[in-house]
Amino acid sequence: MRLPRKNDPESIRARQAALGLNGEAAGVDLSPWVKAAESVTGVAVIPVSVAQLQVSLGAYELDETGAVMETGRAAEEVAVPLAHTEGGLTASVQRGARAAAESGGFRTFVIADRITRASCFVCKDAGDAVALARWIEGELPAMQEWLAAKPLAELSSFARLREAKTHVVGPMCHVLWRWTTGDAVGPNMMTRNSYALNMGYVLPNAPVAIERSILEANMGGDKKPSYEYFQSGHGKTVIAETTLTDEAIRRVLRTTPDDLADLAWAGTHGAVASGMQSIAFTPASAIAAVFAATGQDLGMVGTSSMAHGVGRRVEGGLHVSIRFPGLEVGTVGGGTTLPYAREWLALMDCAGPGNVYRFAQLVAAVALALEISASAAMATAGSENFFRAHHERGGLR
Repeated sequence: MRLPRKNDPESIRARQAALGLNGEAAGVDLSPWVKAAESVTGVAVIPVSVAQLQVSLGAYELDETGAVMETGRAAEEVAVPLAHTEGGLTASVQRGARAAAESGGFRTFVIADRITRASCFVCKDAGDAVALARWIEGELPAMQEWLAAKPLAELSSFARLREAKTHVVGPMCHVLWRWTTGDAVGPNMMTRNSYALNMGYVLPNAPVAIERSILEANMGGDKKPSYEYFQSGHGKTVIAETTLTDEAIRRVLRTTPDDLADLAWAGTHGAVASGMQSIAFTPASAIAAVFAATGQDLGMVGTSSMAHGVGRRVEGGLHVSIRFPGLEVGTVGGGTTLPYAREWLALMDCAGPGNVYRFAQLVAAVALALEISASAAMATAGSENFFRAHHERGGLR
């Protein structure tokens, strides 16, 4: 059976009939979704709950070099949507958020903004590859001028080249083109510009012969966790923190600061022993839930949830923070244009241009709320509360 591939109403109905989809899956007007994917046949409906956060959010903009600069700060209470089918997830996020709120709330900071395309140029030998790498690093200003002078019909004006990082291995000159892409995640626009740069500037002007140009050669690890992304970022680099009071830990989280500190110690060494790319317990669950509700690229959950969490005993409580080196989020383009996604983004005042840094901070704060609650459950004697949460809310099979 060969199914039609177009997204016109007739093709959609033909696919549904051929697959026997005559129930709820076939009873939805799919016209708002036909530009989002190929061979659209139905929609998957996921329940959306909300968690309320008290958080101090920074306002940010880029300076002329692409550095993130804080221009203001305000404390707010924000309801964040979570689309998931994981029993207990929202309750756990809310418990962590409540403990933070009773301790003064979360504080979030955007410290960097870069997204990368990892190209590669294959040369005759290592000597030529080294010469090419040195040339590329010295040509950055000229490349930026060349891109700025190109007609807008050929390039994205929102993707701006900021740096070029080279890495030579054998005859290969790997280049990590580092871009900023405004309020979009930006993979399409920076791919378009990287291709133009490779083919229109590097190949014609290189001081050595290039045998082959590869647009993406995996040095960055697109949609795959990597040390490169963990260290230098891929998207928005965000830190969320709070100082939990002894009273909030005892009354809301039902554990002690010392037990939480001991868990952080054991968990850090467990992460090191496994070669884990992150030092955290469960950030992916919260990030995936926000991504699903707001039309983000779900393939980026793996890299976006790379995290480095720390906890330290302080006077009167426990300071906890988490660093996300690469939150790949956007408030324009892609799935954010879909009806429900726009509505959930608007709930947080994050829909449309000018809101991506606000959105990235809220994602980080939600993930820290879950880390706090899940860690508290794990820190109880024998991790009994963690077991009971899964036993009672997850159900038996």
